[in-house]
Amino acid sequence: MTMLSNTFGIAARNFKAYPEMPDALELVEYGVRVEELGYDSVWVWDHMLLGVDPNFPIIDSLTVLTGIAARTTRIKMGTGILVLPLRNPVALAKQLSSMDQLSRGRLVMGMAAGWYKREFDAMGIPFTKRGKIMDQNLEIMRRLWTEPAVTGTYNISDDKTGIELEYALSKAVMYPKPAQEQLPLLIGGYADAALKRAATSGDGWLTYFYRAEDFKKSWDKIRGFAQEAGKNPDNIMNASQLPIMIGKSKEAVQDDMMDWLNKEWDFPEHSDCTRESAIMGSVDECVAQLREHIDAGVQKIIFVPYKYQMDQVETIAEEIIPRLRNA
Repeated sequence: MTMLSNTFGIAARNFKAYPEMPDALELVEYGVRVEELGYDSVWVWDHMLLGVDPNFPIIDSLTVLTGIAARTTRIKMGTGILVLPLRNPVALAKQLSSMDQLSRGRLVMGMAAGWYKREFDAMGIPFTKRGKIMDQNLEIMRRLWTEPAVTGTYNISDDKTGIELEYALSKAVMYPKPAQEQLPLLIGGYADAALKRAATSGDGWLTYFYRAEDFKKSWDKIRGFAQEAGKNPDNIMNASQLPIMIGKSKEAVQDDMMDWLNKEWDFPEHSDCTRESAIMGSVDECVAQLREHIDAGVQKIIFVPYKYQMDQVETIAEEIIPRLRNA
């Protein structure tokens, strides 16, 4: 059992398809409402830039979570995922520790190396070095959060672009630390390098649109990597983001759900992320499909409701989650 076991979160729509625009205040009210409905956590997406034609306007993830934190008292808040290499790790460590203080220890951060090269080019970050930058940034943040003073020089250079990133820390003191003794960091990704990072550098794995059988295949790898590193696999956390649409039957909702997934969602090549992960149908059908994920080892399910419609959000909270908790 981990702190995520048998918990259920909900995604927030902080990006939309142009010409629609996300509304920051509406997102905060959404966070308040899902806390009232009993969700354990609310999750937002993260990008600096997203898409060209079509493009997807997006509100900054950490700004939204700060607003929700100020209006709520219980619900946890996470990113699914935050693109870590795009951030200065010292500035991000300060921001996250302050947010954790503001929320009284309610952050659960998902982070990954990223996939959208256009973002990296615009930010002046070498795309081909994103894995190494991710590992370096994780180490810098962990040290700033746990050590009284940090000394060390971190350097990554890209000969192809001439870009050089250097962080020279000399007795760097960062207080206050996060409110939590260890701010949970879940690592996203599907390649073996990302799975190993989740098992060794992070506190667990956050995945996106996986079928139950594919989740188990990667989860078994993560547990193996943890054991090889001398960590107890039973202490490694996980969470799975799953699209869901509730209706009269699977057949009745399938066309609408597939249309939405095709228009607004990305499925990386060479990954197990798939439209076939969608949970669809009546309450009974959805519960049965979700139990397959729990049986495969999923600790926390983060629902991505069809078009974020409030009737879907309410039905999940009132009719689906109680049955999963009592299974």
